[in-house]
Amino acid sequence: MTTQTDDHDVDHELVEAAAHVARTRCRGDHHTMAAAGRARDGRIITAVNAYHFTGGPCAELVLIGAAAAQGAYELETIVAVGDRDRGVVSPCGRCRQVLLDYFPAVRVIVGAADGLRTMSITDLLPASYVWADHQLDTDAAQF
Repeated sequence: MTTQTDDHDVDHELVEAAAHVARTRCRGDHHTMAAAGRARDGRIITAVNAYHFTGGPCAELVLIGAAAAQGAYELETIVAVGDRDRGVVSPCGRCRQVLLDYFPAVRVIVGAADGLRTMSITDLLPASYVWADHQLDTDAAQF
C-alpha cells in the first residue's frame, strides 16, 4: 500500500528552509545540496553535503549527524534541495537505506516544484533490507 500524500500535506516550510540553505550556503563544488529535516519536537535542522571525489556524505547523511548533535534523534520529515535552483531532489539509494534504518517512519518530500508530494521511506525503498532485522539480539546471543 502506498502512503503518498498530496501537495497540501507537504511541509512547505521545510522545503523553503532547505532551499534557503542551498541558495546561501552551497558554494562551489564542495557543497551542492542542502537538506532540512523536521524533528519530532518541531525544530528544523539543516545541513549541506560534503562532496569529495571519494564519495563524501550526502546532505541527508550530514543532516542525521547534525540532528543528533542538536539532540534531535527522531526525524519526521526530510527534504533535499539542489544548489543553482535545481529544486527538490530525491534521495539516492544509499540515503534511502540509511534513512530507513535510522527512521523507519520518516516521510520524504520528493517531486518537481509543481508536483511536490510526501512519501514514506518504505515507499521509496520497497521490498527493502532492514538492517535492524538482521542484527543479533545481544540477550539471546549469550553462550
